[in-house]
Amino acid sequence: MNDRRTVERGNSATGYRPSATLPIWAEVRRQASRRRTQLALGFMALLPLIVLVAFEFGGSSDDDNGGGQFSSLVDLATSGGLNFALFCVFVSASFLLVVVVALFCGDTVASEASWGSLRYLLAIPVPRARLLAVKLGVALAYSLVALLTLGGVALLVGTLRYGWHPLGSTIAAEIPPGEGLLRLLGILGYLAVILLIVAGLAFLLSVLTDAALGAVGGAVLLWILSSILDQIEALGVIRDFLPTHYSDAWLGLLSTPTQTDDMVRGAIAAVAYATIFWSLAFWRFTRKDITS
Repeated sequence: MNDRRTVERGNSATGYRPSATLPIWAEVRRQASRRRTQLALGFMALLPLIVLVAFEFGGSSDDDNGGGQFSSLVDLATSGGLNFALFCVFVSASFLLVVVVALFCGDTVASEASWGSLRYLLAIPVPRARLLAVKLGVALAYSLVALLTLGGVALLVGTLRYGWHPLGSTIAAEIPPGEGLLRLLGILGYLAVILLIVAGLAFLLSVLTDAALGAVGGAVLLWILSSILDQIEALGVIRDFLPTHYSDAWLGLLSTPTQTDDMVRGAIAAVAYATIFWSLAFWRFTRKDITS
């Protein structure tokens, strides 16, 4: 530990460069070789195919007695590739994507601690701030790849099966395909920003605990708790400050004209929450004793 502190103060060995330790591409390859990364990305690609098979061999949506927004999107899902992709994103946004992002960001540091390899990385020595920055950046990159994989595969298989048609909406007229594609990309972009809250919370928990499952599960449970509290209207303006309050604001992109006020508020809130969580993670990690 004293050797590491000496290096960080500047009395380093000849040829030692902190920026050369733990290269980003080495961490990318390392995470890519992990089974959880392969399974998570594989399932993101497989989910649209599962939904497609369910539509092909399942019952007609006309037989459903349910109503509301979900049933309306089911009715639209088979009317074109854009609508099919929108449906896949809709059914995944509230839970599946949350779990995947929490998995990538909550497992990244805690798993090193649970394996007993974290202290060896720091003894190389890798500066603590650099180790966290590299791991966070790679985790965010894989989270984005997972989101784009889901949307891209859903759009591809949906278009191949149902054709290239206007984007349908339950709250507005049909949107031309070109504009519909831009709005779908906007939805994916907004979800990427909102999920920064999950990424920040999971990463903070990953620093605070040596149990990867605890970090991942804790982030998911807190997100679910926030979603439940957001449904309680008696909380009044308190709901506006809950992390999940603007999680569905992307629906404003399906209206004509688009409604983006809540999206702006949601994006600002997400960046603020994520910044706070990441700042706490860096503050804690650079000061704690690493014994595992």
